[in-house]
Amino acid sequence: MAYKDLAEFIRELENSGELVRIKTEVDAELEITEITDRVSKAYGPALLFENVKGSSVPVLINAFGSEKRMAMSLGVNSFEEISDDILGFLQLADQMPQSFIDKVKVIPKLAQISSFIPRIVKNGACQEVIQREPSLDFLPILKCWPEDAGHFITLPQVYTKDPETGKRNVGMYRLQAFDNKTTGMHWHTHHDGAENYRKNCALGRPTEVAVALGGDPAITYSATAPLPKDIDELIFAGFLRKKPVDLVKCRTIDLEVPADAEIILEGYVDPLERRIEGPFGDHTGYYSLAGEYPVFHITCITHKKNPVYPTTIVGKPPQEDCYMAYATERIFLPLMKFQLPEIVDMHLPMEGVFHNCVVVSIKKQFPGHARKIMSSLWGMGQMMFAKFIIVVDDDVNVQDSSEVLWKVFNNVDPRRDTMIVEGPLDVLDHSAPLALVGSKMGFDATRKWTSEGHSREWPKDIVMSEDIKQLVESKWSEYGID
Repeated sequence: MAYKDLAEFIRELENSGELVRIKTEVDAELEITEITDRVSKAYGPALLFENVKGSSVPVLINAFGSEKRMAMSLGVNSFEEISDDILGFLQLADQMPQSFIDKVKVIPKLAQISSFIPRIVKNGACQEVIQREPSLDFLPILKCWPEDAGHFITLPQVYTKDPETGKRNVGMYRLQAFDNKTTGMHWHTHHDGAENYRKNCALGRPTEVAVALGGDPAITYSATAPLPKDIDELIFAGFLRKKPVDLVKCRTIDLEVPADAEIILEGYVDPLERRIEGPFGDHTGYYSLAGEYPVFHITCITHKKNPVYPTTIVGKPPQEDCYMAYATERIFLPLMKFQLPEIVDMHLPMEGVFHNCVVVSIKKQFPGHARKIMSSLWGMGQMMFAKFIIVVDDDVNVQDSSEVLWKVFNNVDPRRDTMIVEGPLDVLDHSAPLALVGSKMGFDATRKWTSEGHSREWPKDIVMSEDIKQLVESKWSEYGID
């Protein structure tokens, strides 16, 4: 199911009892964060603040803040619906039809893929109002935490192009509002937006940037997805929506943006100008440190006549970004299993805030198999940031942290079963002695074989016999136990 725009998603949330409208006046500085943080920690609803001090624009927050709402945002009942579709396309690519009949059979699938390509339209609701003399002052941009350096736009889709190939990139990078016409551009060095910027710097020219807020939430999610470099995020959004994304050309720069977005910021990043950005209360639960980042100059703002400002807060989990990460875990598992078929399941614990811990179960087939998996994962895209990888056997439920830790504490010999390597780390990792690089550790919590140097007999798990379990189940009501 594709949502035409954010307003349609808001209606769906409200009709499902997943949204609360707040009419009491609130302040975008800290107050909205405190309210939302309490609601997030209580696993509460999405919030629409309709009366924000100093602004006529309502604020939508916590819209992705549960597994149910995250699935709703992508138009599915469960993430497995999407992962099954991805698996189908992966299998199609792997089969490589040989005969004429086989080629005819895949034509409908190929036609379906082509239907996901974005299309340009002449007019879009995102340009109902055009500010040729732009100012951010009308937006209720949040200051989230007391020691934040200022007010931050936290849920943007940031559009750039590769100056060499012309390929579009959409990422999500926070924007600190320095004044009403400039913001920071928090491009992490490993991400494609930063690479496009570096290429433009080498050419001595500015990087054109468009920032979209709102639209179908599938587009917002796609900006966060860990896609292979050459996959267009908007094609992926079309795949999620089962409908192409409509784009309109920007008014002052050579970029296209979603026609039904709420708000568009157009502008450029100068190749030489940098400014101190941060600190910022981040999803690690700590303030990320201040640092020099490029500066985004806004040349034009366009928006709907009555826009809604979508935003989020990050901090100690659970927050709504945790559910976006869970969607990524479930949706991209087939891709990981396609590359490493021995993988059974994977989990990114909420406490690991996306990149600090990966738990994976495998069908163990040879001595040292767990170490092979660790090495493979560290070599796969954003998995390179995983500071801890825990590998368990295929009968372990990786979603159950208690069961996983039981296996780690009981199955791991620290000298034999840990693997420490050096490599790149996420920019937000404050524990590493150097920024962006440090050590990572893998734990082999699988049962050990004699061929792995464990000469003693490996004990069996304690499991009740099935006949007794069934007997007790059939008589349970007779025992009088509530």
